[in-house]
Amino acid sequence: MSTIIIMALDNPTRETPVTTADKVFDSMLHAIVEGKIAAGSKISEPELAKQYEISRSTLREALNRLEKCHLIERKANVGSRVVECTIESLLEIYIVREALEGMACRQAATNMSDQEIVDMKAMLDQHAQAQALQDGIAYYQEEGDLDFHYKVILGSHNQQLINILCGQLYHLVRMYRIQFGMNSPRATKAFDEHYRIIEAISDRDGELAEILMRRHIAASRRNIEKKIALQSAQQ
Repeated sequence: MSTIIIMALDNPTRETPVTTADKVFDSMLHAIVEGKIAAGSKISEPELAKQYEISRSTLREALNRLEKCHLIERKANVGSRVVECTIESLLEIYIVREALEGMACRQAATNMSDQEIVDMKAMLDQHAQAQALQDGIAYYQEEGDLDFHYKVILGSHNQQLINILCGQLYHLVRMYRIQFGMNSPRATKAFDEHYRIIEAISDRDGELAEILMRRHIAASRRNIEKKIALQSAQQ
């Protein structure tokens, strides 16, 4: 009997068998990212083991992987909690992303195949059809293969960058984006910036690709800071 293979969500370049722990990890990951399991909430291992009808050891394997994705925190004699969404942590993540995704862009300009670039441009053409983007309200991208940043990182073909950005930080970033709101006055500009980045990669201009990505993420960070400042002033 052949083994079913999927791509691991906490390491998108590694194929792994579909185990019970995989399925529980996947289910909990999306529940946390989408806010169905609230940020800061305590995780009860007995309740989850009963809910998923699994052993405690299987559950702990899934929780270990969620911890590596920085979605839960585990402390001795305290237990596990979903991470809190704080403004300080969000801004720190954006600073890290600016540096590392800029580096990924530089690498992608050298390592991404011609077909990968064609596929990226086709994906952006697909994004352009979204009504919310056309209205300039929001630029929402599905996770994984429909996410521009995710595809650029994979296109770097640098396993260390992939492990950090797609494994350790990717779902945490999505959690913050969803829970802080997807609407943005930068929606149209962000899309245009994506297109200029892929054009630089297509031209094999790594220096320009890195500069454009760093500017793109820095602009998003400044937009978040403005949004937070406005909300604080209204309170």
